[in-house]
Formats: sequence, structure tokens, C-alpha cells
Amino acid sequence: MHQRILRRHIRKGTLGLVLPDGRRERYGEGEPAAEWVIHDPKALRRIAADPDLAFGETYMEGAWSAGEGGLVRLLEVLLTNFPLRHERGWRAALKRLWQQGNRIARSRRNAAHHYDLDEWLFRRFLDREMHYSCAYFARPDMTLEEAQEAKARHIAAKLLLRPGMRVLDIGSGWGSLARHLARHHGVHVTGVTLSKEQLRVARAWAEAEGLADRLTFRLEDYREHRGRYDRIVSVGMFEHVGQPQYRTYFERARELLAPDGVMLLHTIGRLGPPTTTNAWIRRYIFPGGYNPALSEVAAAIEEAGLELCDVEVLRLHYAMTLAHWQARFQRHRDEVAERMGERFARMWEMYLAIAEASFRWSDMVVFQIQLARDRTAVPLTRDYLYRGEGAQAPAARGAA
Repeated sequence: MHQRILRRHIRKGTLGLVLPDGRRERYGEGEPAAEWVIHDPKALRRIAADPDLAFGETYMEGAWSAGEGGLVRLLEVLLTNFPLRHERGWRAALKRLWQQGNRIARSRRNAAHHYDLDEWLFRRFLDREMHYSCAYFARPDMTLEEAQEAKARHIAAKLLLRPGMRVLDIGSGWGSLARHLARHHGVHVTGVTLSKEQLRVARAWAEAEGLADRLTFRLEDYREHRGRYDRIVSVGMFEHVGQPQYRTYFERARELLAPDGVMLLHTIGRLGPPTTTNAWIRRYIFPGGYNPALSEVAAAIEEAGLELCDVEVLRLHYAMTLAHWQARFQRHRDEVAERMGERFARMWEMYLAIAEASFRWSDMVVFQIQLARDRTAVPLTRDYLYRGEGAQAPAARGAA
């Protein structure tokens, strides 16, 4: 069965298959070339029956491994020859409603599943400031630390900050961006998160750096928060909102934003049409998560009455970020396996590999979307971004 499927589909590159009895098979020709080593005779049948779920599960169980070329190269060959299926129509819409019905209690459980893992794990592969989102590689030879700092400067420039402003960070994580904005721009940042572990770390870090007077972190859902802010930023959180809540999210943002305020949304998205979340990612990594098509985000922004001022698409930046994360994770893999188990270590390296491959060879990208309640709140051109990010941005109204 597997021979017929692989012979029909492998047209770009080469897939070498090593079976449990030692037999070797070869499909396709040329580059890229990858090797798939099967340890359990049942693995290929399980994957053929339910590829979205079983591919990751069988790897976690040790039923197969990537041979010469490694896991990301194997994913390149498979993604190139087995394009993602986009689920569309009313069935897909019902699935999104069921899978992403993220009311507040469910959102808290979903966040805890991933972000309440021990801080120790994330320090094994993130940069020093613990930015857990796409970096910005202004030069391809940047270190991870340099690229994450560049991302923070890029976002700060788009926010058009002035000292003394009040900033809301929706999904503040370990406080990485909030610390940057408080340190370099003299603003007060309120961060909201649903992760108790992230809240603990963010508060302790702010205290240790003497920034507690400019940083406030709360364990709170964005739907519960009240206030009025000059600026709103949200990085890597919108992926957890769920499509049924998009209009609620942007309506709440509009209520929280001052009339002349500016918002910057940084989120994973897809270049293709709306679909559903991969079953393995949904079960093991990000329950309730969804990476939207730009059409879904734009429709919700329009309905909420916000002005869409600028959209930037970061394409391979996240693939480069994930390659750095995987390299760092592999340096500590034995420690992770000893502390959290071999199954967990295989799950995590598969997660990082699938993510990198999706940004390199599938339709995953990052959107940076600049929003306002008043279209005159931001300059008329992007020139202000390129006069030197990191310097204080020009005054918002009338800067053009």
C-alpha cells in the first residue's frame, strides 16, 4: 500500500525508505533527498489512515526516525510532495466553531497546557530575554538575540511611542517586549496573560531589573480587562483567540484604545484560504489554537470599526527563528529527555521541526498589522520606520 502511495506522490526530490526488516526502497530522484527509517511495521499503515494525527504520534512513540538529512529535510520532501489539504465549506466552519470555541475558562485551560510548562524548558532554547515569537532578521547572519532585539525595535517603531504613554500588552508572556518598551521608551506597560508560570516569571524579572514601577502584569483574559490605553500591542497571542472570537477581540481592543491610539498585532497567519488546525498540533501542542487567513482577520477588523493602517508580511523570518530554537533545543535534548521523558523530547523536537518546515515550504507566515481608531493617528508613509529603528518614533498625529 505504501509503495503505491509514495510512487504516485514523490515527484520532487528523493525519499529513501528503510523498512523494519532492513529492506531499502527509493522514491523520486534529485534534491532534496531525505531518509525515513521505519521501526514499527504498523507505522506506515497508521500514517496512511490518519496522516494529520498519526505522523506526529508515531514519531513520539519511536515508531520511526529521520535518517540521513534529518527531520526537517524529511518534512521538506513530504510537504513538497503532499501539499496541505485546506478544509473549506460548512463542515470546516463547524469544526472551527467546535475546536475554537474559546470561552474564558477554556482559554485558561488551553494556555496552561502549553505555557505553564516549567520555565526551565523554555530557557533551554529561547533567547536571553525569552521572546517566544518570530524574530526579525534584518540581516541573515544575526544571532537569535540580535534578531529578537530587532523585532522589539521594529514593533516599537510601529507603535509610535512617546515617554509617559500607557501601553497594553495582550498576551505578555514572560514580559520580554514589555521590558524592552519600558527600558527604551519610558512608557508604562500593563501586560495580561493567562499563564500563571509566565506571570510569576514576568513579575520577578521586572522587580529584579528595577522596572516594577513601569511594568504591571495581571493574570487576566483580554475580555475581562478594563481601561484606556494610548497604545496596544499583541505578539503571538492572537493564534489562541479562535476564529469565532475575532470580532469580540477587535471590539474589545477598540474599547481599550484611546481615540488617537495605535495598535500593533503580530500574529502567525496563512497565505492560503481559511482551514482548520492540524489534529496533532491541536491535541498535543496548542489546543484551541488557529492560524488565520488574512481575509478572516480583515473582516473582523472591519466589523469592529478599526482602521487598518498597515500590513507587513514576514515570510521566512519565523523559519529562521525556529531553526535557531531547534539547534539550541538539540544541545540540551538529553537533559530534556532525562527531566521530562523521551516521549516529551520527541514531541517537542517534532513540534519545532513541523513549525519550521511549515514556514519554509507551506503557507505559514507572520502578519504585522497596524491599527487605529483614526486613520490620521499614524504617518502617511513608512519612512519613519527606516530612519533608524530604536530611536524614539515621531509624534503620531501630524508626523507626516
